[in-house]
Amino acid sequence: MSQIPIGVEVERHRAAITRVELSRPVRLAIESGIMTIDTTIFDYGCGIGGDVKRLKSAGYTCEGWDPYYFPDVARQPADIVNLSYIINVIEDPEERDRALIQAWELTGQVLIIAAQILVNDLRGVLAYGDGILTKRNTFQKYYQQVELKEYIDRVLTVDAIPIGLGIFLVFRDESQAESFRAARLYTRMITPRVRVESKRFEDYQVQLAPLMEFVSQRGRIPIKGELAAEAELVQEFGSIKRAFQIVLTATDEVEWDAIAYQRSLDLQVYLALAHFGKGRSLKNLSLTIRADIKAFFGSYDEACEVADRLLFKIGEPGVIKQACHQSKIGKLLPAALYVHISALNEIDPKLRLYEGCASRNIGGTEDANIIKFHKDKPCISYLYYPDFESIAHPPLQWAMLIDLRDLSLRFRDYSHQENSPILHRKETFLSQNHPLYSKYAKFTKSEEKAGLFSETKTIGNQQGWEQRLRDCGVQIKNHRVTRNC
Repeated sequence: MSQIPIGVEVERHRAAITRVELSRPVRLAIESGIMTIDTTIFDYGCGIGGDVKRLKSAGYTCEGWDPYYFPDVARQPADIVNLSYIINVIEDPEERDRALIQAWELTGQVLIIAAQILVNDLRGVLAYGDGILTKRNTFQKYYQQVELKEYIDRVLTVDAIPIGLGIFLVFRDESQAESFRAARLYTRMITPRVRVESKRFEDYQVQLAPLMEFVSQRGRIPIKGELAAEAELVQEFGSIKRAFQIVLTATDEVEWDAIAYQRSLDLQVYLALAHFGKGRSLKNLSLTIRADIKAFFGSYDEACEVADRLLFKIGEPGVIKQACHQSKIGKLLPAALYVHISALNEIDPKLRLYEGCASRNIGGTEDANIIKFHKDKPCISYLYYPDFESIAHPPLQWAMLIDLRDLSLRFRDYSHQENSPILHRKETFLSQNHPLYSKYAKFTKSEEKAGLFSETKTIGNQQGWEQRLRDCGVQIKNHRVTRNC
């Protein structure tokens, strides 16, 4: 980087941008259930106020302050405080720290912090302090993802939770933070269907519905005080356990057992990944998670021991490579196993935990829909193929690699390439339980029948595939192969 000329003045207010929609940190906070209609919100450094305006119009209680655009608005406490893309435009490190601390002091429940993440090199730009000077005379500090978390943790003495690249949450309540972490690892399960006619169940189906929903979510019977309908069910059936016995007369117990097993795996992964934070502590867990642990493992110590065995196992030489080769889900190629994001919670727990070691540092894969498990190096890649479901052979738009040795990121953009890599045999990336698995498998067979895969050296990229279609005299539309006229 070149050094900044003497006498240049930073114009911070010019870093504010006009948005046509809610900012990414706010959207993720809403999607995560952090920001709701019932919470108060304060935007610390709101710029021209786009997020504040849109949130208010949507019915949220929100105010915003900015030293240039809204200096007369009082900085006020709120349940949720949003400090997005502020610390990265402050050139004075001490002032940067003060802004972070002041925003935290106003926070009642959760502080949202967002900053720019470095994904490309900075050659040819002007250095200014620990950042750069842009062409608009604004300052930008680009962080590494791990660097940003370490900075937040150090200044606020917290354990920030990433929910996306450059986006972190800091919770006031430790138990709420742990519940949030655990919930992000929970597999979405479907309530078992009614399969057997049962007069007793039919008579009380409406009353039993909340109990069925709870067990579908937690994988266990609720303890005292957890279920709003508890009093009604106890009065009618004598106990919650007896009420659930009525549910079992009409549903398949094996399906309920499968939910419980999946929940126990979710907890193993959660407790194993907790090693990488400030350290596990029973006192920081909510009563709900404590009840989960007792139901599935008997005790907290036993649960941690099981989780530790799983964590240490993935560190053994060759374990991940073997798990890739033995996986019944995913497309296995010489260098890696490729799995669709929808099947993540159905793969071997060792692979799931291995991926968690990467995703816990970036907070989620957002648009990525294919996960690449490298077999011979400690890396995980996230790939984004737009319109995976609707396009027969979607092109790769971007790829992000995380090196688990130092948690560094490498990003590659394919969106402007004319000859991007494309996908074939989409069903191989999915679990057989996926609703589109059969459709894609049938389509692949039709492609094989047309001879499209008899030569595979060049079909992995867009142009090579298009030439192959011409050579075979066919075209593809809506997952159908048709002969050219």
